[in-house]
Amino acid sequence: MRLSKAVVVAGVVAMASMSGAAQAATCVVKAGLGTGGTKDAAMFQAWEAVLQATSWSEAWGPWMSSGGKVGTAPGYKVSGVKNKCKAGGLGQECTMQAKLCK
Repeated sequence: MRLSKAVVVAGVVAMASMSGAAQAATCVVKAGLGTGGTKDAAMFQAWEAVLQATSWSEAWGPWMSSGGKVGTAPGYKVSGVKNKCKAGGLGQECTMQAKLCK
């Protein structure tokens, strides 16, 4: 059985489209709560919670290995970072939220 050129081309185009869709960014919005003696410590804890909720192995682990800068996530595009801190917990309590795309 011979396939026409049109059928073969259509199959190649369909496979290329599926490949592109599979490579599309996957995004999640996560939030976390942290507490600490200072605002910086509470924000660090809150950001850790965001990354742990995203992925322990793909977000949190690499972040800890890279120096742990709040608001960053190696291998992810981070956007829409929001935080709110107030007195409470161990001195300060912060909530953070962000959109992370891989």
